[in-house]
Amino acid sequence: MEEKKYLTVTALTKYLKHVLESDPHLSKIYLRGEVSNLTKHSRGHYYFSLKDENAQIRAVMFASQTRKLNFSLKEGDKVLVFGSINVYEPSGSYSLLVYEMEPDGIGALYLAYEKLKKELAEKGYFKAEHKKAIPKYPNTIGVITSPTGAAIRDIINTIKRRYPLTKVILYPTLVQGEGAKKSISDNIIKANSQGLVDVLIVGRGGGSIEDLWAFNEIEVVEAIFNSNIPIISAIGHETDFTLSDFVSDLRAPTPTAGAELATPDINILKREIKQTAETIKSWFSQEIRQREVLLVHLEERLSLLHPLKKIAEIKRHYEKLKADLKRNYQWQLLTKKQSYQLLNNAYQKFDLKTIVNLKKEVLITKEEQLKVNLNRLLTTKQQTLALKLNSLEYLNPLKLLKGGYSITTHNDKRITSIDEVELNEEITTYFKDGKLTTKVKKKERL
Repeated sequence: MEEKKYLTVTALTKYLKHVLESDPHLSKIYLRGEVSNLTKHSRGHYYFSLKDENAQIRAVMFASQTRKLNFSLKEGDKVLVFGSINVYEPSGSYSLLVYEMEPDGIGALYLAYEKLKKELAEKGYFKAEHKKAIPKYPNTIGVITSPTGAAIRDIINTIKRRYPLTKVILYPTLVQGEGAKKSISDNIIKANSQGLVDVLIVGRGGGSIEDLWAFNEIEVVEAIFNSNIPIISAIGHETDFTLSDFVSDLRAPTPTAGAELATPDINILKREIKQTAETIKSWFSQEIRQREVLLVHLEERLSLLHPLKKIAEIKRHYEKLKADLKRNYQWQLLTKKQSYQLLNNAYQKFDLKTIVNLKKEVLITKEEQLKVNLNRLLTTKQQTLALKLNSLEYLNPLKLLKGGYSITTHNDKRITSIDEVELNEEITTYFKDGKLTTKVKKKERL
């Protein structure tokens, strides 16, 4: 009997690696395909799948080669690549090690995605005015996702950790493949009709553009747009974008992030509650101290306003006024008595006849002085009047006429020049004994 020879997994893997990597047909491979499930490592490496209609192969392009690319690689790109088969021993998997790459158009799914995105944007599906606010403290959260995937576990664990007060309702949903779009849209409609949840998380874990395509279907987009319940989309990884992300009320980069956006952090709430309680306690303490001080002041005021104290105070005031009145009365009486005595003493010394004689003498003296002043003033005024009359007589035009002079006027105005009168005009000449009216016949200038 032939002895069976068993190989180790390592030995088999090494053999396959040798066979595949030493095959000349596999060491220089030129492929055309569509990029899917692209991941860009922080160090510059690209990990992706290269696929066509019927098959796909994992591929890797290291940073030393990606730095040579003259375009930005993205999901759905059609590319032409040159590389070789590589076997990764620890997992026993093979992949395409890409050395060179150039664009070869855009994938059909990506074109369909961009076309539908543009149409929906033009219809206003993505406008901010349609976005609903996410409740800050939800009582119940609905989750539309697969009941068996890692996404639901991450969501539930995150919700329980962050906000255990809320209730979670799972709507088991197909999130990939045939029937996924109907399952997703039907459950969104169902959650709205039941009205049991405050917010919906719609999502799934990461995958290729084909895996996530159900979330780009128009039925799902319209169900999200028409939902009365706020919806958080939590689909794929951070770099994955679907049309559901744009139409939803809030996009989360991952399912875990979706749960975080749907719930407050209980630890933060506890700190806020503690801080608020301390603030309230401090406020109450301060208010009590202020009230105690006010109470002391009120008690003091009350004691001061006690009726017996008020009566005693009024009585003291009355007694003071009474004493002041008595003292003032006595002082006034004494003052009047002293004034009377002074007046009486003055009266006893007063000789009325002597005063009258003195006043008469003063009056006679004043009268004589007044007469002298009046005569002096009258003489001065008469002299001034005579001087004025002499001046007036000297200036009187009639006095000039008596000396043989005459005055000629025209229209009652004295004429001093021949230019003031015209030929054939009448003029009047005054003499000492009369006047003549003549008409101008001739004018001669001297």
